[in-house]
Amino acid sequence: MAYINENYLKLKAGYLFPEIARRVKVFNESNPEGAKRLIRCGIGDVTEPLPEAVRYAMHDAVDEQGVPETFKGYGPEQGYDFLRNAIADHDFKARGLNVEPDEIFISDGSKCDTGNILDIFGAGNKIAITDPVYPVYVDTNVMIGNTGDANENGAYEGLVYLKCNAENGFVPEIPAEPVDLIYLCYPNNPTGATATRAQLEAWVAYALKNKAILLYDAAYEAFIQDPAIPRSIYEIEGARDCAIEFRSFSKNGGFTGVRCAFIVIPKTLMGRKKDGTPQAIHPLWSRRHSTKFNGASYIVQRGAAALYTDEGKSQVRALIEHYMGNAALLVQACKEAGLSVFGGINAPYVWVGCPTGVTSWQMFDKMLNEANVVITPGAGFGSAGEGYFRISAFNTRANVEEVCRRIKALQ
Repeated sequence: MAYINENYLKLKAGYLFPEIARRVKVFNESNPEGAKRLIRCGIGDVTEPLPEAVRYAMHDAVDEQGVPETFKGYGPEQGYDFLRNAIADHDFKARGLNVEPDEIFISDGSKCDTGNILDIFGAGNKIAITDPVYPVYVDTNVMIGNTGDANENGAYEGLVYLKCNAENGFVPEIPAEPVDLIYLCYPNNPTGATATRAQLEAWVAYALKNKAILLYDAAYEAFIQDPAIPRSIYEIEGARDCAIEFRSFSKNGGFTGVRCAFIVIPKTLMGRKKDGTPQAIHPLWSRRHSTKFNGASYIVQRGAAALYTDEGKSQVRALIEHYMGNAALLVQACKEAGLSVFGGINAPYVWVGCPTGVTSWQMFDKMLNEANVVITPGAGFGSAGEGYFRISAFNTRANVEEVCRRIKALQ
């Protein structure tokens, strides 16, 4: 008899984005004319081409694979030194942060990393997540068995939900109770909020005091416009002893289809065995990564390294300016439509309050059927997301300008 992992049966109706895709499919099949006008601002997928520096580097890498002298087979699972060194030098050491190349592990995506990290943490951890939240954090904890069943509001027994709302700037208060693993994402997906230095200092102090670990998703750090806002959790003193950082090339480098990211695990970071004795996290992840992952491809890693060249940096800045320009247009359009608007200043997501009496899924259907625009309903990110919807600024300028016209015309 082949037994299944029954934790999967606890998962709610479906992962958010497949449910959106299902509704859009129904719309397209029943509204052929509307389907022709459909503009997607839901999923955070990029639209602009890969930077030229990346394309040239990948072409060169393909040519290297075509001759015996430079052909590469299996690479190091942790990542090639040329990329790990570039990341350490440009993302961290250039900013005065102590992150060594061998504390960086190259992967094929932060979505994978934020789920896979649970492999090295044992049962019995008390896990805190923000609400609203990127659904992967919740669903992967359900899959691995860290939760009970969900209640009628979709909240899972065993998780500590940290409510984020307009009153607290979508940055949660420090919990009164001790927790062990804490998911933080800033700039935030979905709300577009950022955490101040003082707020992150409070979280680091809490984690150090409680021997907890912060799982810090910084996938959108490149979109921060305000120099006072930390781009890395390691800008906070003590964070190396209590935090793991996740980063991605998906949005800043246009790698959503190319796939490349990295995770930083300081060697000083400790977990605890059942008897309370400390255990370094770094070797555990290194073993897990080497056992279950064969490494990102050489060609992709050469492309990622090109993002750190002078040409690559310039082209990344242009991409960010494009998407943040889109965000500014969307923010203005929503305000002119009389809606409450958050985010879109240091992040590529615009978080919008629904009109009074309209639920987030009702707003999704309204935008889809009347404006022929796909947005993301806030309820899909957790109960605290009800009453809001997210608009992604990852789109062409022409599409965004048209979406703005439709938002302002919507009754």
